[in-house]
Amino acid sequence: MEITFEAADPPALAAFWSEFAGDEIELTFVWSDIPKIEKNRVHLDLASTSPEHQADVVARALKLGAEHADVGQIDVPWVVLRDPQGNEFCVLEPRPEYPGVIAAVVVDSRDPLASAGATGHPVVRSGDGFASVRPEPGPWLEFVRTDDPEPITNRVRVRWADPA
Repeated sequence: MEITFEAADPPALAAFWSEFAGDEIELTFVWSDIPKIEKNRVHLDLASTSPEHQADVVARALKLGAEHADVGQIDVPWVVLRDPQGNEFCVLEPRPEYPGVIAAVVVDSRDPLASAGATGHPVVRSGDGFASVRPEPGPWLEFVRTDDPEPITNRVRVRWADPA
């Protein structure tokens, strides 16, 4: 799986994410002068192994220039942040199904089950408003329902390998 970030300063953003990304997915950073004006359609969820580890990951991200973000979450156990160039990401509370550094790549979708099915990977779990696939190796690929309008730009994009 490959994630591409458009950035005003690709080396700086690459340095930030190198602290968190591990080697589970390929991250690519490309220059763009288009300003970020809306919530990204794709974001990363970082895993944690304990409440203390979650707090440590959040503290490291904030020290490296991340900021807390409000994307409408209410009373959730994860922490929503923005990287130094405004891209949203979450630091999840401990969940055993997420053993890697990157727990999931999350994609907003009007029809999560159809989007997950279109990857060619088997849908591992689904429910009201979400569907998940688990490409091996790597993090979960999760589609969550949104009624948000299509974004003007997709500053973060995901490309996954065909399972065939």
